[in-house]
Amino acid sequence: MKLVFTCEHGGNSIPEKHQSLFVNANDALNSHRGIDYGSLDLFEFCKTLSDFSKSNTVSRLLIELNRSKHHPKLFSEFSASLTTENKSKLISEFYDPYRDKIEEEILQLIKKGEEVVHLSFHSFTPILNGEIRNTDIGILYDPSRNSEKLISKQLKQNLMAELPDFRIRYNYPYLGTADGFTTYLRKKFPQNYTGIELEINQKFIEEDKVFPLKLKSAIFNSLNKLK
Repeated sequence: MKLVFTCEHGGNSIPEKHQSLFVNANDALNSHRGIDYGSLDLFEFCKTLSDFSKSNTVSRLLIELNRSKHHPKLFSEFSASLTTENKSKLISEFYDPYRDKIEEEILQLIKKGEEVVHLSFHSFTPILNGEIRNTDIGILYDPSRNSEKLISKQLKQNLMAELPDFRIRYNYPYLGTADGFTTYLRKKFPQNYTGIELEINQKFIEEDKVFPLKLKSAIFNSLNKLK
């Protein structure tokens, strides 16, 4: 088994040539809409376990790497006004290189006969539209895929052993089958690919915008036991 780790929403940076689109967008960029706080630090903490890893630090408010090209939220309200040509340039500059590199690495591993387990690191806001998200960690997967069911079950057991007081739920606060990078990769690789999204509640974020060492270590240990 080979582990591939990714982090699609690791930062909220906007390249200089696109900053004119975000003149009054600081609040949005610094909110859960602009960045998955703690996800990149957690990814960096765990990535020594992986056989391949890749992260992104450009804000999803410029272009959303975890959506299909046809998705209505590929571009946010800040970038949706761009011309078709300029949107295509964003896709060529940020979207395609990121996703194509990961897809190619997975393809090469599968060609070698390897089973690939892809972990995508995310975090979520504890309250959305006034509703409290009732979990500490979410494990998102496709229940129709046996490999994902088994890996998710093992991961949950590992996490519960490390974090007995945590509430850990499957396919919450999002469905693992919703439009996203793992959904695309499942179609691309119907065999030998397992795609899991790991969602951590941002209520645990410390003042320096990262998760506590104890939590990161527990997740590291849980992922290490998958190998």
